[in-house]
Parts: sequence; structure tokens; C-alpha cells
Amino acid sequence: MSHHQQFWHRFPLLARLAMLVCVLTSACRAVNADEDLQLQGAVRAHDPSSVVEHAGRHYLFFTGPGISAKSSADLTEWQAESAVFDQGATPEWISDYVPGFRGHYWAPDLIELDGKYLLYYSVSRFGRQTSAIGLAVNETLDPKAPNYAWRDAGMVVKSSADDPYNAIDPTVLLDDDGRLWMAFGSYWDGIFLVELDAETGGRLEGGSQPVQLAHAKSIEAATLIRHGQYYYLFINHGTCCRGVQSTYKILVGRSKDIAGPYVDHQGRRLLDGGGTLVLDSNARRIGPGHVAPVGDGQEQFAFHFYDGEDRGRSKIGIASWQWSDNGWPSATNVRLADPTADPPRRRWPR
Repeated sequence: MSHHQQFWHRFPLLARLAMLVCVLTSACRAVNADEDLQLQGAVRAHDPSSVVEHAGRHYLFFTGPGISAKSSADLTEWQAESAVFDQGATPEWISDYVPGFRGHYWAPDLIELDGKYLLYYSVSRFGRQTSAIGLAVNETLDPKAPNYAWRDAGMVVKSSADDPYNAIDPTVLLDDDGRLWMAFGSYWDGIFLVELDAETGGRLEGGSQPVQLAHAKSIEAATLIRHGQYYYLFINHGTCCRGVQSTYKILVGRSKDIAGPYVDHQGRRLLDGGGTLVLDSNARRIGPGHVAPVGDGQEQFAFHFYDGEDRGRSKIGIASWQWSDNGWPSATNVRLADPTADPPRRRWPR
């Protein structure tokens, strides 16, 4: 009997099957080796904001009660931070404009502007068009700093049944010429663009009406970045918030003018449902969505996904951009949250 035959002779059938499963699992993981460096700690999140570095830590805000927050020193080990608004401390204008709002804020975005931190957030109710984007301002992101205090600066953009858009899911970009822009929108007639006041962060006095950038049957979660000579508009097609049944996928188009038209790599307009695929479902990474630039967004981005190995709970991932010679981005070095990290304490309504 050869050494190989002696090896298998000593193991009964069940043991052989177990070893075979182990080998196959290892092989599958090797294919997705870039997803093995898993994120740890407080990794549960949905609709992440841009990730901004302050005093040696990276801060990220996301959908949740009072506007939820996390921070990390290395983009790998995450810890929970206190919410922006205390429970029951809803700004009065929100209760007036969105009756029935219960303090669960959606899809914030964060930007540093002239030494202050501007946090844009969405208030709405699921499936409704009576929505608004508000603004909160802080001088620091460090909760331990003596000057740490969020000040609500009121409504920036609103929508009602008379509008072609839904005023949620803001993304904010400070252009090289100092102009401040916001893209926003969800379903209805898609994604729209409006200029903001670069001094206050609010709506530009006497500014023009929002301009349509992209449209599709199911579209939301836009993100704007600039790279080289192009503006890039990342969007999500598909449905969110259904755990392992979610169909979110991230697409992109680009334009030399921030107001568009944005086209994909085949020249199809995003206004006509076009978009180049950036990130889709793969194994346990289900329904990836909401591109969240890390820093200036040139090298890395965060996103959320529904964990196929953890009952479809939403968690954060981190990936790197790889830019082709002709200027199209693709995701590489994708790192997902550990499926055993951050067990749930309560379910969030969306």
C-alpha cells in the first residue's frame, strides 16, 4: 500500500468528506483572497457617508437613530461613536415638515469646509416623497474635544408630491474652483444636482432649479467625485433593504461638466438608464451600495453590503480604486466586515 493509499485508508468516509469540504472552501477563499482581510469591531452600517480623517481617526456616519457614527484609526478596526442628535432631540423644522418622523435619519454625507465639518442628512418616511435634506455643523469630529457640539443649520433641499425628485441621499462635492455642489435623489425622476453656498453650506441664494443627472426605474444613492478631467457620478440600481434578497449594484458614468451629460464606457447616458458596472453581488457580498469616498476619494471608498453569511445584515466594506488608462474606475482589494463581528442589538427600521 502506497503512502497515499495508507493516508486515505486511515480515514473513514465522513472524515474524507469533511476534509474535501475544507479543501474546497480554502480554494474558494483563495479566489477571493482580497476579501480575507476582514474589518472588525463595530462593522454594522447602512448608507455610509464619506469617510473623513480628523485627529488621527477616520469618521463615518450612516443611517440610524439620531444619525449613527463610527470611527477607526486604520480603516480596519471600527468602534461606535455617539449619535449626532440625542434621542428625542429632533430639530423642530423636521417635525413640522415630515409629520410622523421618528428620529431615524437616512443616508448622511460629510465634508470638511473651511475648518468646519458639515453633515448633510435625509429625513423622510419609506416610500414617501415629502422629504428633506438637512445640515448639521461641528467644529470637530472628536467627541472628547471641548468644542465638540453639533449645531443644526436647518433645511437645505426639500421635496413634495409636486416635485420630480425625492430629496434624500445627498452627496456633496467641493470643486477645484471653490464651488460647492450637491447631488441627491431616489426613484421618481432620479438623481438631481443643485449648487450650494460655499460659505454656509446651505442652499445658494437665488440659485437655479435642480438639474437632472441620471434616471432609471430604480435609482438612488448617488456619489460625486472628481478625478483628472472628469466628474464621476456613482449610482445604485436595484433594491436595497431586503437582506439577502437585495439587488443593489453600483454603476458609474462620467462627464467633463458637473451638470452632465454623464455617460458610461459605451457612451450610454445615465439619463437613459446607462452605467458601467463597478461592484455587484458576489458570494457573501450581497447588494453592495452607496459609494463613500475615503478622503478625497481618489484611492479608496467604503460601501455597505448585506452579509450572506450573517442573515443578510448590512455591514461596511472598504475597497480601492483601480483607474484604467482611459480613466474608468474598477474596485480592487475589496475587504468585507467579519461575518461574526458586531452582533445585532436591535433591528433598525429603514
